[in-house]
Amino acid sequence: MQYETFDLVILDIGLPRMSGFEILHRLRDRGSKTPVLALTARIDIEDRVHALDTGADDYLAKPFDFRELEARCRALLRRPSVQAAGVLRFGELVIDSAARQVSLAGQRIDLPKREYSLLEILLAGMNRAVSKAEIANKLFAFDDDAAPNAIEVYIARLRKKLEGSPLRIETQRGTGYLLTAAEDADAAAAPRD
Repeated sequence: MQYETFDLVILDIGLPRMSGFEILHRLRDRGSKTPVLALTARIDIEDRVHALDTGADDYLAKPFDFRELEARCRALLRRPSVQAAGVLRFGELVIDSAARQVSLAGQRIDLPKREYSLLEILLAGMNRAVSKAEIANKLFAFDDDAAPNAIEVYIARLRKKLEGSPLRIETQRGTGYLLTAAEDADAAAAPRD
């Protein structure tokens, strides 16, 4: 968890070598906003309150039905990301996550839903290659009828719309796509509220 980003963490509080509470505490101390679903055999209200106060987003006592676990995971993943609320600036490129708007030099860039979602996926993986499989899993629903080259089409459209900005989408052959910002971008990726 130190070197990877995750959409959701399912954390068993009763781990053998280290307390799940300690892991949760370390995760939150690092500033991670990743949703955490705490699992435990402990049923005391104090344990549930402690897990939630330490930073868990939800709590599920064992034994549980996997349908409930899946439903709770879906609910946590539907919540808007706290990390996404704010404004990112890359030179004259401004990305307002709350309004889902992008502008360059004060001019709004029209990004349809899928292109904006693709930009968010690449931003979440900034400076690391994001695989086509990861993009497909996050960009398309299971029952979407996406063409085999759909990701390439969206990447090409997004590249064209980001021309003139400090952001670059590089193709990493056999790995995926890498989003980088030019070195001279003013306050690159500096969150603003």
